[in-house]
Amino acid sequence: MTALSILLQASAAGNGMSSILMMVALIAIFYFFMIRPQTKRQKEIRKFREALTVGDKVVTAGGLFGKIKEVKSDSFIIEIAENTRVRIAKDSVYPSAADAKENGTDQAK
Repeated sequence: MTALSILLQASAAGNGMSSILMMVALIAIFYFFMIRPQTKRQKEIRKFREALTVGDKVVTAGGLFGKIKEVKSDSFIIEIAENTRVRIAKDSVYPSAADAKENGTDQAK
């Protein structure tokens, strides 16, 4: 082996390490700026849904504003107008914008 071939192999190995480090850095950036905030937000929404009780004001994913009249294991009965009640899945409920402003939270986005 000549000195030139040894230097070429060493530089190729160095380039491989730098590309691996770049990949690790990109994964870390995606995790801290995209994945972690999203999972944190999902946990906050899950806690909100678990804490809902009768009388709380909510907004559905479809944009209906209402007040919870009954809580079931997997759904809510909400009143959207006087004597007008609908059954909705728990996963489609978000805090109302008015409640979010009152509480100083930003969950209604």
